[in-house]
Amino acid sequence: MMDDGPKTNSLLLTIRGLSIEGRSSNGWTRLVDGIDLDLHRGEVLGLIGESGAGKSTLGLASMGFTRDGCRIMSGSIRFDGLDLVGCEERVRQDLRGKRIAYVAQSAAASFNPAYRLIQQHCEVPVVKGVMASAVAQADAIELYTKMRLPTPNEIGFRYPHQVSGGQLQRAMTAMAMACRPDLIIFDEPTTALDVTTQVEVLAAIRNIVEQFGTAAIYISHDLAVVAQMADRIMVLKDGRLVEVAETGTMLATPREDYTKSLWAVHTLAREAEAPSDSGATPIVSLRRVDAAYGSAKVLYEVSFDIHRGRTVAVVGESGSGKSTVARVISGLLQPTRGDVRFEGRALAPAYLARGRDDLRNVQMIYQMPDTALNPRQTIRDIIGRPVEFYLGLKGWAKEERIRALLDQIELDPKTYIDRRPTELSGGQKQRIGIARALAAEPKFIICDEVTSGLDQLVAAGILKLLARVQKEFHLALMFITHDLATVKAVADEVVVMQQGRVVEQGSVGTVFSDPAHEYTVRLLQSVPEMDPEWLDRQIAARRGA
Repeated sequence: MMDDGPKTNSLLLTIRGLSIEGRSSNGWTRLVDGIDLDLHRGEVLGLIGESGAGKSTLGLASMGFTRDGCRIMSGSIRFDGLDLVGCEERVRQDLRGKRIAYVAQSAAASFNPAYRLIQQHCEVPVVKGVMASAVAQADAIELYTKMRLPTPNEIGFRYPHQVSGGQLQRAMTAMAMACRPDLIIFDEPTTALDVTTQVEVLAAIRNIVEQFGTAAIYISHDLAVVAQMADRIMVLKDGRLVEVAETGTMLATPREDYTKSLWAVHTLAREAEAPSDSGATPIVSLRRVDAAYGSAKVLYEVSFDIHRGRTVAVVGESGSGKSTVARVISGLLQPTRGDVRFEGRALAPAYLARGRDDLRNVQMIYQMPDTALNPRQTIRDIIGRPVEFYLGLKGWAKEERIRALLDQIELDPKTYIDRRPTELSGGQKQRIGIARALAAEPKFIICDEVTSGLDQLVAAGILKLLARVQKEFHLALMFITHDLATVKAVADEVVVMQQGRVVEQGSVGTVFSDPAHEYTVRLLQSVPEMDPEWLDRQIAARRGA
């Protein structure tokens, strides 16, 4: 086995005057502008900032890597004394996976669907000559255990589509640790996790970093999470450094107005709405719905209503059945029992059997824009297809509608209409997904973790946008989320799910202030706070339980 002892805290990564540009249809754009960075062994540096700030670009550059269409214009990157800008590509490739690892934001887009998890985990340590195959497999199971994955002896032998998004993200973190690297770049590693699982994964990541003396760059839009993980926090905006300080200092006394604005949007609150007319016919109604994937039953007698102009949040742990409910409503998965009604009439179980109006009226915004948007199409094509298909608009009328939708989601049509998804940040791609759903002019939209990949400033803007559109068109919304702060910001009612069952439902105010089910209590206690000691308290409480 490998030497798992902690490493010293000497300087590991030094970046000086780094500038990176990205190519677009309008020429070259500065993505990172004159950044300096020092990182010691065993230190965790948090990178925060709004979408497009350059966080992921800087994180990837720490591996000596730039995305297609990007170039390093100036500056130096030295890893353990090695010049990553000037050295040969084969030298950089030898480092990646072995001494420098990367945990991507979208695990679903990063795993090969044709291979089992453990095969992909073992590939790098075996190819790099770090471990023999049998040793790598045993070590994978050990890391699965440390990452709190269920049935660690078995889960590695599943394919990526056979595990939940949260489980897949943890498997990717374990895979990054396979060679016990000196540096790991964590790019939103808990984005797909529910709050209860997030506590365990954050504790596991921090334990692994401390145990092996691994340095880490932790990229996140969640300030409360960064507060638990980072020794120092660096704030970026438009590719430039805003400020950097020790975590405690940054949280207590941020110097710059931009940093203060990030802190200010940490909590949002929805304006109180009048209660729905319980006698009115719901837009969407589920009645005793059961569903299964093959022989595995995943939903049990799920029942709830969503009324016009109202927002219902569906919350619960990864694997609780939240997204499966969305698939049943949208016709992507047929229920094995029960039915889904739209404005009082039963919807056809399968979307292929639904008429065009039914398809138009039920739209979905997906959790992972990386896999939901066609990378070969331009934004004009992506938004224009539903505009033409559902509304019948063509020519200049279609073009005007596309541009109006881009204005609505606060993306300049002149800048973005001819771009492709690969030229956009994660937050920008998610906004395109929202515009595509709005293009059909639906009555009901399912929002599946639509802000999970967005920084808080952008997320706040998206939530305000959806609230405005909902009010203007009297839309019904269903929010699937593990972020309880989002529930407070957007929802009128909340449905709590656990292991495929509804365990509690009611108004947000009632459920959050006086939860009746112990599982709901645990969810509320697991929401991270802007306090660096919060995770320690959670770990201590769970050990004492």
